[in-house]
Amino acid sequence: MKPYFSFQWHITDECDQRCKHCYIFSAGNHTCLKSMTWDQIEDTFYNCLDFCEVHGRTPYFYITGGDPILHPDFWRLMELMQTNRIKFTIMGNPFHLNDQVCHELKAYGCEKYQLSIDGLRATHDWFRKPGSYDCTLEKIGCINRAGIRSVVMTTVSKTNRMEVPGIIDAVVAAGVNVFSFSRYVPSGGDLDASMTALEYRELLAICDKKFKEYEAEGCETYFNKKDHLWTLYEYETGEFKIPEDIKDGMIYGGCNCGNCHITILPSGDIYACRRVAESKVGNVFEDRLADVWVTSMEAYRDYGKFSKCSRCKLLAWCRGCPAVARGTNGDFYADDPQCWATEEGGLLR
Repeated sequence: MKPYFSFQWHITDECDQRCKHCYIFSAGNHTCLKSMTWDQIEDTFYNCLDFCEVHGRTPYFYITGGDPILHPDFWRLMELMQTNRIKFTIMGNPFHLNDQVCHELKAYGCEKYQLSIDGLRATHDWFRKPGSYDCTLEKIGCINRAGIRSVVMTTVSKTNRMEVPGIIDAVVAAGVNVFSFSRYVPSGGDLDASMTALEYRELLAICDKKFKEYEAEGCETYFNKKDHLWTLYEYETGEFKIPEDIKDGMIYGGCNCGNCHITILPSGDIYACRRVAESKVGNVFEDRLADVWVTSMEAYRDYGKFSKCSRCKLLAWCRGCPAVARGTNGDFYADDPQCWATEEGGLLR
């Protein structure tokens, strides 16, 4: 297990947007927007710290929503983070950011602020709301000037996949510190998200070429290859090699589910993976996280159940995205639909 442990903490459902691929709103009108009370926030925070003390992990918080800055006790939570010397990332919207707000976030210990861009202007604003694209690019500057690392994440689907190279150019021009993308997880809406495995591999090849070109030019943007299928791609290109001194049964990388990550929703519900609707393992208002980790979370560490990954030489470093498999095929342990590894390729046993 990695020494740090990340808590993706949704303190509120309140949001300025109604994104077509949002887990809260994509299935229809969400009529009951939940937010934690201050007492619940405090209890949750100390429950997380207790977990890390028991299991010898270093806490890291990804504070999100909805848009967390809309919570009435958001700044009070910032003070709690600062008092306990906890570093954190904010995952939110651009609309309430300015130079003063970003400098205050930096003073409280915010290390990164993650924004989303899900297409070029027309596509992104269709996903989210008119004006969101330009506002997002503009606020990258506010974040940078405050000394916070700016992060842009793109959710890739069949709808926008060929716009990703253009998104890369746009965010680099805006001076973003980190760029990454992950795949859309089908969640019951009508968004056309189905990419074939070869279509996705083609996208990785295009992006890899673009990343290398920017790096050769001295570009300071860090291209975070977040999707675990990058491991498969780099194994094929020779950039990743399986170490010789590996230990049987050891997990070295890949999907963090069951390893170093959980999600907590405003309702207090604890999820093994935010992107898997059926992965609830407890409730932080009722359960001690330190106990949940060694009881109901065990089901997500049974790596031998993966129908394809368990036979792959890259099991300890990849495992694709079980959430995409669950959203597509109804089974967390099913084949990742965008994985192109085959028997003929020599990876599957």
